[in-house]
Amino acid sequence: MRYINKKFTIEKISIENIAKKFGTPFYCYSYYQLKKNIINFKSKFKSFSPLICFAIKSNTNVNLIKEIKKFGLGADVVSMGELMIALKAGINPKKIVFSGVGKTSKEISFAIDKNILLINAESKSEIQEIHRISKLKNKKIQIGIRLNPNTDAKTLKQISTGKEENKFGVNEKTFLELINYCKISKNLQLKCLSVHIGSQILDNKPYKKMLKIIDKIIDKVDHKFEFIDLGGGMGISYNQKDKKLNYNEYCKEIKKFLKKHKSKIIFEPGRSIIGNTGVLVSKIIYIKKNKRKSFVILDAAMNDFMRPALYGASHRTLPSERKKNKSRKSYEFVGPICESTDKFISLKNFQELKEKDLIAICDVGAYGMSLSSNYNMRPKLPELLIKGSNIKVIRKRQKLKDLL
Repeated sequence: MRYINKKFTIEKISIENIAKKFGTPFYCYSYYQLKKNIINFKSKFKSFSPLICFAIKSNTNVNLIKEIKKFGLGADVVSMGELMIALKAGINPKKIVFSGVGKTSKEISFAIDKNILLINAESKSEIQEIHRISKLKNKKIQIGIRLNPNTDAKTLKQISTGKEENKFGVNEKTFLELINYCKISKNLQLKCLSVHIGSQILDNKPYKKMLKIIDKIIDKVDHKFEFIDLGGGMGISYNQKDKKLNYNEYCKEIKKFLKKHKSKIIFEPGRSIIGNTGVLVSKIIYIKKNKRKSFVILDAAMNDFMRPALYGASHRTLPSERKKNKSRKSYEFVGPICESTDKFISLKNFQELKEKDLIAICDVGAYGMSLSSNYNMRPKLPELLIKGSNIKVIRKRQKLKDLL
């Protein structure tokens, strides 16, 4: 994604040409960037060949998951619907891990029937329910137990999952008790120790601390874990201030850990695979001025892209065409929804805009479309995959009649 002849271009097509054909707003993904991300991620950890399970929650488009599957990735799912879409995309059940704190009996039963690799349990009650269902089905089920390592990932509090006050996983005392519970069960095979400390992590220190805690706990138990699921959470650069996570450093720490503990590593990346592949393209409906500021009112809204309203997240916002004029303005980019939180970003020193200009909101591939809704009875957007000079519609624009 770059400017070619001053036009914002995805692979070989300008967003202006895409908008002429498909209208606005829309989500657009670069196949080349997706491929590059996967190959880069795999190469950084090739020394111990982890099982890479794409976090379906970050992007649920079945056509994108099919492309991801072609690179040998599995799936991390957190609902029956996500499990169904992973299977529909052709992902091998033995590469699927089911996470989440509130799996229902129906979801557990479905996962057991599909013979997935692991159900990562997060409480004693859940393990008891897995045991009950597996006993009824007369099956042996491979499970993991998610440990809450009480590790601060130094990320947004809304996406922190590894601290004691978070709802995820179990503490050390409960973890040790559950190992003994599994040992006496004829229907449960405890295969995995699982952790996940948060999302959008850009510093290696929390991961290093997490590995030390896992190491100490494994030393306390007489149990061989076939898998160590380290979760995901690897962050991306949303703006120039964000530093990049050092994969090489993380790899070194894991290799140290594996010298002592001979287990297969599982990763659950989402954002680091899909985040920077996507752009949300929107048209300026109106520019509205008051005494204090100029509002750029877009045809995309918070229902289409929730991260700024939900997390206060900032995304690079760029014009479809770079212009020579020296006039610079301060703008607040907002949507048409009847909420003051329907705001994307405020920027100073932006090139002067006019109504009907196009805007690209960048790095929306993760938690963009998957968090979208029909709030204000707004139809969901189309999704397009760009490969060179080819455009593939991977989700059609929803119509109002479908909602009605």
